[in-house]
Amino acid sequence: MANINIHEDVERILVTEEELREINRRLGKKITEDYKDKKLFIVGILKGSIYFMTDLTRNIDLPLEIDFLGVSSYGSSTRTSGQVKIIKDLDKSIAGYDVLLIEDILDTGRTLSYVSNMLQSRGANSIAVCTLLDKPERRAPDVTLVPEYVGCDVPNAFVIGYGLDYDQKYRNLPYIGVIKESAIKPEDRD
Repeated sequence: MANINIHEDVERILVTEEELREINRRLGKKITEDYKDKKLFIVGILKGSIYFMTDLTRNIDLPLEIDFLGVSSYGSSTRTSGQVKIIKDLDKSIAGYDVLLIEDILDTGRTLSYVSNMLQSRGANSIAVCTLLDKPERRAPDVTLVPEYVGCDVPNAFVIGYGLDYDQKYRNLPYIGVIKESAIKPEDRD
């Protein structure tokens, strides 16, 4: 197998490692303040949120519970299919909890709207959204979801790293970057 340097497929870095640390500190402090008298249950949206959720929860100074929800709408493509599929459901009831959904990137918003509505129907006290990255210009016109916590906005480019992938690769980059067009399969290009 050839030795591949995944950094060579990055066109440019959008969010550095230090900026990611600062985002996690800032959001963790705000979440700690906002949930100090609540029963916090954090739900990470797999697989992209794992790096962000891990670092973020270490910056939340409160008792909390965590679980993961496996959701798919992309497959191996760079374009969403528009169909939300639950791959892994929660292991316990969220009734009576204040749920904070952790997402890597908020793009069209359709997947997170679907998940938020689904979880609200399960008896949560509240549902809020924390996204590392937001692409507001890509929001679907029919989506009214507004995240309560945003790490930073990013341009309309396909981003990878720190949990975000293309075809299940590049998640382990320690920063957020834009993938080079040449690294994307021709059939996946817009």
